Amino acid sequence: MPAHGRHAATRFLRTTGQHASIEADHLIDGAYILSIGGAEQSHVNVDHPEEIFYEYLRRIGHLVDLAAPEGQPIRALHLGAGALTLARYIQATRPGSVQYAVELERELLDFVLQQLPLPDGTDLHPVIGDARDALAGLAPELRFDVIILDIFSGPDAPEHIACTGFYEEARARLTANGLLIVNVGDEPGLTLVRSQAAALRRAMEDVAAFAEAGMFAGRYPGNIILAGTQFPWPRNWSVELTARGPHPAKVLAGVELDGLAG
Repeated sequence: MPAHGRHAATRFLRTTGQHASIEADHLIDGAYILSIGGAEQSHVNVDHPEEIFYEYLRRIGHLVDLAAPEGQPIRALHLGAGALTLARYIQATRPGSVQYAVELERELLDFVLQQLPLPDGTDLHPVIGDARDALAGLAPELRFDVIILDIFSGPDAPEHIACTGFYEEARARLTANGLLIVNVGDEPGLTLVRSQAAALRRAMEDVAAFAEAGMFAGRYPGNIILAGTQFPWPRNWSVELTARGPHPAKVLAGVELDGLAG
């Protein structure tokens, strides 16, 4: 049964040897928190999936909003499934979208789908495996309007994914106007963010970085969202994203990104 009430549901994850838990967020009715190894990993509002609690996921949602006309169904690929917060968001804001979700932990995806079922009508295709292997294993004709990579959680990122070669393979899976979105969780100094901005620049036509304004100073840990396009980054997107927040928000693109990407 879904994880209702005060008691958390738990599941052992064999790949990492950690325990996952899902429990109600008692501050928000109809919302749940997924934790792995005791650390909060995802937040889902099952009653209102169009409302995203975590700031970095809201920023990704805003980018998805710009990827196609409002309400238009898209084809999306999620590399790193978590609690499927963004898959739920896309279904709520773009009904009829076709989505694929790749997750390394079979038990985690099964656990999430059992405890927090997807909304009726969601067309989601789960794939178990490594993100790069799964990308290569998809049907050759599949192309996506949005690819979201959300597996980096610190400076020790998987080398076979945190590289230009992987981003080139992802770009080959995009439609002509497709958008590649990469969430980079990093430590002070932003070593991983800098390396990934540079790698993404080598693979894509243009790149922008979107985050809480203070993150770019590199003084504390947090998340910076990188967005790769196959066309020059639209200036109006920077204006729109900055206005949408969460505030204070900042977008670096063009020469403004040079200092971060090297």
